[in-house]
Amino acid sequence: MMSNEQIVNEVKRRRTFAIISHPDAGKTTLTEKLLLFSGAIQIAGSVKARKASRHATSDWMEIEKQRGISVASSVMQMEYRDCVINLLDTPGHQDFSEDTYRVLTAVDAALMVIDAANGVEPQTRRLLQVCRARNTPILTFVNKLDREVQEPLTLMDEIERELGMTVVPFTWPVGMGKVFGGVLDLRRDQMRVFAPGEDRVAGTEEIVEGLANPALAGRFGSAFEQASGEIELVREAAPAFDHGEFLAGRQTPMFFGSAVNNFGVQEVLDALVELAPPPAARAALQRTVGPDEAKFSGVVFKIQANMDPAHRDRIAFLRVASGRFSRGMTLKVVRSGKTLRPNTVVTFMSQRRELLDEAYAGDIIGIPNHGVLQLGDTLTEGEALQYTGLPFFAPEMFRSVEVADPLKTKQLRAGLTQLGEEGAIQVFRPVAGSVLLLGAVGQLQFEVVAHRLEHEYGVKARIQPARYNVARWVTAETGDGPAADERELKRFIDGNDHRVALDAVDAACVLLEYAGELRAMQENWPKIRFHALREHAGLVFQKQLDG
Repeated sequence: MMSNEQIVNEVKRRRTFAIISHPDAGKTTLTEKLLLFSGAIQIAGSVKARKASRHATSDWMEIEKQRGISVASSVMQMEYRDCVINLLDTPGHQDFSEDTYRVLTAVDAALMVIDAANGVEPQTRRLLQVCRARNTPILTFVNKLDREVQEPLTLMDEIERELGMTVVPFTWPVGMGKVFGGVLDLRRDQMRVFAPGEDRVAGTEEIVEGLANPALAGRFGSAFEQASGEIELVREAAPAFDHGEFLAGRQTPMFFGSAVNNFGVQEVLDALVELAPPPAARAALQRTVGPDEAKFSGVVFKIQANMDPAHRDRIAFLRVASGRFSRGMTLKVVRSGKTLRPNTVVTFMSQRRELLDEAYAGDIIGIPNHGVLQLGDTLTEGEALQYTGLPFFAPEMFRSVEVADPLKTKQLRAGLTQLGEEGAIQVFRPVAGSVLLLGAVGQLQFEVVAHRLEHEYGVKARIQPARYNVARWVTAETGDGPAADERELKRFIDGNDHRVALDAVDAACVLLEYAGELRAMQENWPKIRFHALREHAGLVFQKQLDG
């Protein structure tokens, strides 16, 4: 039996963070370089080199390799400076924002990547809103300084204005593009000199001590003079770094660099270890759970089917919330009451899996299963806990889906059930009618689902426009108890069966063509509540309690 002190020490070593950005800001490239600098991998693939056999280490899905974009979240674990780092790479494309939102519920910090040429972009704003709502600490990496980009003061001002956070520069660039000389490390009072080339690794850069070193002015000329003047301005105007403000999500340390050239990555990796918080307590419906409690608990925040197409596998990604996981231990799925004894639990180094013997709060583990686990499930050693906060958003686009070959109807339904449970798409079964409906945040989700149905399930599907544009989950609130609520909800569904559908967890959802219909329905059914957000945990667990 492991002592509580040992659990406390292991939890302190954990750092769990997500990398977020707008598409093409260099997020996946930075992910690889962090792995490279930590010693976790020896060679980085390139997203752009799609014609070669190397692809981004964190992009494993066939469609990602074809398009050179990330459409699924990847989980990687590495050790650096006696810390265990769990790194989650998220899709940058806004069409997959739901997956990213759910990943953000499983991390303790975020690393925001900003393209220095484009500044703050729309997807960055959306993701930051989610982080701010959860008070997630954020580090900022301004990328692509090896190109002609915006002035650093302009970028700093834009980040503060757009994201509503105080920015504290930890490094500052000397020049940009062809005259990019390197970065001044304001904390260590030294300059890291830039030399292009993506094959350089940590420890090979030239370091010049002292920001006031006259050799720097002679070597980098006007670019250094300008950087020195900007630093004086920043030091007068910007507040000193306050770790408490950072942990509250109100202050962000800012770093500059060029991920493709492995430059500026070292400072970010060091800052993650030094500044990012270890796992904290997490809220369950019943109580707040401390990370260093003796008993294991965790929550499934992501399901991924067919990571290994040859084995039709299905992995539940679980964030350990408390205690120690050990292989073969008996776990209870709180939602269903079923027990599991997982013996093939895995940890990830992108495509490479390794069998896992133990894990602690903050770690992300993968549990292979055949449909036993769903998004939002809490696993414990027996206690009836249910973690909250896993969001599902009302779809903004709808399509009907039919199978091209009627003999493959069964495969279509099986494939869509799995993809719906994994959260790749929302699948709705109309109460009246047989044609399945798909709901998504963006068009690209439909394309990915069609591609995966064909290549992973052997089903060619016809995905066609549907007439719906508005969706809301429905519950009843009569004030007369659960039984009366159930009767009122049934009365609503029976009276509107032509536009009510059930989702992956059999939650009722009303589908409408116009926003005006929703307003009329709210007036006509005052005891029905219409929800734009379904939090899986609360809704499913409440059903269980009521039942």
